Amino acid sequence: MNVRYGRNACRAGAVVAATCVAVLLAGCGAEDKPKSTDKPAATSSAPQKGAGAEPSAALEEPAEPLAVLKGQDGFEVTINSAVRDAGGFLTVKGVLKNTSDKGRAVPDMRGVETEVLKHGKSLGGATLVDAIGKKRYYVLRDTDGRPLTTTGLGILSADDAVEIFMQFPAPPPATTDASLQLPTFEPATLKLS
Repeated sequence: MNVRYGRNACRAGAVVAATCVAVLLAGCGAEDKPKSTDKPAATSSAPQKGAGAEPSAALEEPAEPLAVLKGQDGFEVTINSAVRDAGGFLTVKGVLKNTSDKGRAVPDMRGVETEVLKHGKSLGGATLVDAIGKKRYYVLRDTDGRPLTTTGLGILSADDAVEIFMQFPAPPPATTDASLQLPTFEPATLKLS
């Protein structure tokens, strides 16, 4: 009777051990899914290290950018698109990159407006100049004064890049070119679509 009980106990132990191994192996292959956030895709990859933003691992770049703006301390902004929409807005998208060999704080591009300054680092100082129409367009703001741009810009590691965007009122359809001016960067002329 003791031998029989011993065999049953060994079998039960083997079943429990096999079950534990199967559960552990099944858990090893599982990948954690990222939690969704309320941020739009453009800003979640846009951003930056520091204020909750994450750098983009592999940023897609079109074959030929509209413009490349050189800034201080090895920063560059590559503009990939400047597109009007039916609502009367113009959205400029691109990539901000630290081309230097060490991590650096992103230059302050907020401008000097008090309302924009109180919302943290952003591209709120950007302007779009229509030389033919003799108008300067400022970055749009929401009802609380937050600029409609990439925000939370912090520190970028060496050779790191983040996607950025800025939204302006759209110039008239007859305006096909405009100069993008971003604090601390050289200006560049963009073809508008």
